[in-house]
Amino acid sequence: MPPKSHDSRGIWTNMAAHGRESGRRRTPDPLLLALRLGPFFASCALYFLLWLPSDEPSWTSALVKCLPVLCLALLVHTTAPSGPYGRFIWVGLLCSALGDVFLIWPDQFLFGTTAFAAAHLFYVRALGWLPLRPALLGSVLATFGLYFGVLQPHLPSSLHLPTLVYAAVLGLMLWRALARGTPAALGGLLFSVSDTVLAWDTFVRPLPAGRLIVMVTYYSAQALLALSAVDS
Repeated sequence: MPPKSHDSRGIWTNMAAHGRESGRRRTPDPLLLALRLGPFFASCALYFLLWLPSDEPSWTSALVKCLPVLCLALLVHTTAPSGPYGRFIWVGLLCSALGDVFLIWPDQFLFGTTAFAAAHLFYVRALGWLPLRPALLGSVLATFGLYFGVLQPHLPSSLHLPTLVYAAVLGLMLWRALARGTPAALGGLLFSVSDTVLAWDTFVRPLPAGRLIVMVTYYSAQALLALSAVDS
């Protein structure tokens, strides 16, 4: 009969190996992930192919615009590991889809801005506060403060405070996304680019291909934030 110590060493070795394996982060299969992103890419293609006039708001336009984000919300809901990160990203995507619907109608601008501010707060809740990286916050504050100073003279007086609050929330999200790293960092950057181009195109001066730049960077940003949840 073999010594029990030999069996014990084998058991402990197997348990340790299993623990190391289970502690590793599971990497999503790239092919499977690409297939699951299919509805998002298809709905993006539908939006850009139809390219419904932005000056003719309708429920059809609202559905076509928010459909890619709803596809990403479904992806996160069905694919992301269980836990607060995926859950808060999912809620943020739903708030973003609601904001897309509101912004179809110009007189619902404040409701749309509020929905997107809520989305950013849910993203911040997901991204967390560690590592803190306060130097990044200083850079974000300086950049956003400079841009808001240029933008403010072109804003209606009723939008000064709402725009300032929204910019602060967006800057907070960008700071936490940069601190977390890719793909969330790139998502936060693209979201900021999308919103700054949108603000300039809306309040300062129409830009050539402004709407195209806004929507490409916006959908890309949301996809990267969703992928950060799938890979969390």
